[in-house]
Amino acid sequence: MKLYTKWIIPFAAIAIVSCSSDDDATTGMPPAEEVEYSAGDADFTTYVSLGNSLTAGFSDGALFIAAQENSFPNLLANQFSVVGGGEFTQPLMNDNIGGLLFGGTQIQEPRLYFNGQAPVRLPATPTTDITQQLSGPFNNMGVPGAKSFHLLANGYGNLQGVPLGQANPYYARFASSASASVIEDAAVQDPSFFSLWIGANDVLGYATSGGDGDNQLNNFDPSTYGSNDISDPQVFASVYNNLLSVLTANGAGGVVANIPDVTGIPYFTTVPYNPVPLDAATAAFLNQQFAPYNQGLLQAEALQAISAEEREARTIVFAEGQNPVVIVDEYLTDLGAIGLPSYRQTKPEDLLVLPGASFIGTNVGGDPTLINGVSVPLEDRWVLTTDEIAEVQTATASFNQVISSLAGQYGLAFVDANAEFENISQGGVPFDEFTLTGDLVFGGLFSLDGIHLTARGNAYVANIMMGAIETSYNAVLPRYEAADFPTLYPADLPN
Repeated sequence: MKLYTKWIIPFAAIAIVSCSSDDDATTGMPPAEEVEYSAGDADFTTYVSLGNSLTAGFSDGALFIAAQENSFPNLLANQFSVVGGGEFTQPLMNDNIGGLLFGGTQIQEPRLYFNGQAPVRLPATPTTDITQQLSGPFNNMGVPGAKSFHLLANGYGNLQGVPLGQANPYYARFASSASASVIEDAAVQDPSFFSLWIGANDVLGYATSGGDGDNQLNNFDPSTYGSNDISDPQVFASVYNNLLSVLTANGAGGVVANIPDVTGIPYFTTVPYNPVPLDAATAAFLNQQFAPYNQGLLQAEALQAISAEEREARTIVFAEGQNPVVIVDEYLTDLGAIGLPSYRQTKPEDLLVLPGASFIGTNVGGDPTLINGVSVPLEDRWVLTTDEIAEVQTATASFNQVISSLAGQYGLAFVDANAEFENISQGGVPFDEFTLTGDLVFGGLFSLDGIHLTARGNAYVANIMMGAIETSYNAVLPRYEAADFPTLYPADLPN
């Protein structure tokens, strides 16, 4: 076991102090604290990271150089290098614009930046063309968009499959061959240590689409899953076990993290359930417009087509002030059979998705009587209802049980990211002199897309991962300071 020494000057040493018997006789300052960093029982010589966009460094709705350099795996590798870790390579993008081209045609948008009022897309054209493939191998095997089973899928990086939706454009850019899999490209590097943070996308697509997908419970064939579907827990368990079996085959150590409850991230918590302000006159006008609908509900109740509880839940009422939006919700009775649309207003427990903020409450075609989300009801895909939230959370709990159990079985360091993110969403956690919260733009943890991490958020994750590694492998690793990492990237970030 090698020890690595680093000198840390205490903050108090900045002040002018008088000499004493405990001070350095020459400078009059207290002696520096000596910290002996150590890899402990871990071997960081060849570190490989696997995962999805969180591992790749995706931030502000895109992948770009600065965000990749601040990815938590790259930050971990920097600290591992202090205790014998080797080179860590990443499939860097061409620029700090973000976005992708395919043969000159744009297929992914540039990154977001904050213009002082709202997150907006950078007015620039991407320069990273995925047909200009890279030669690896690469230590960072994070692939934006990957679900758990995608890491095992041969051909997931086949360039020809990208236009058909059969392959991933990010992986196609750096896969070793058209028939390779992510796990194969990772294993061929013979890692001595690895990180694995995968599974969020197995529920995230369903959630971000407002439940516009299927819960594939008891469907054990992931090749039949849609992009917005929830993976079957048994499929997830089999895949995760296969991944760990391959990664640990040659005795590698590693750290794994479980899945945060995605319903608590800013993508779902930024837009309130009642985002539409109305004056008294407009509220009265809208109540007149929905009076026939409300009367139809009363008639349906009288005919016992719906219950009193459902009639009450579907009754539309507006008032002066902030108002809920009207949505189409067929999780209750489908009223189409009795000639009524399946409308209801959102409740506090419903979650409106972040993109809805761009149009909810706006007029349609300049007509002040046609208001998006009010007189023009929203489709179900713009809101995650309580039933859909329950499906996401149940699946997440199942996946996390698998991760925790297999981490123990394989003797790996384990990070309870779900608990960490819950603490952040419930009021925030301290990171040096700052507090990280779940707020969009200024919360410090989440980037402008409301899903992925800021540079400071990645540093926080790197620190908690190093804490777990120290516990499991008797290591001593240097930590990052929050002030060294930004929470917002400027529009003019140089390439």
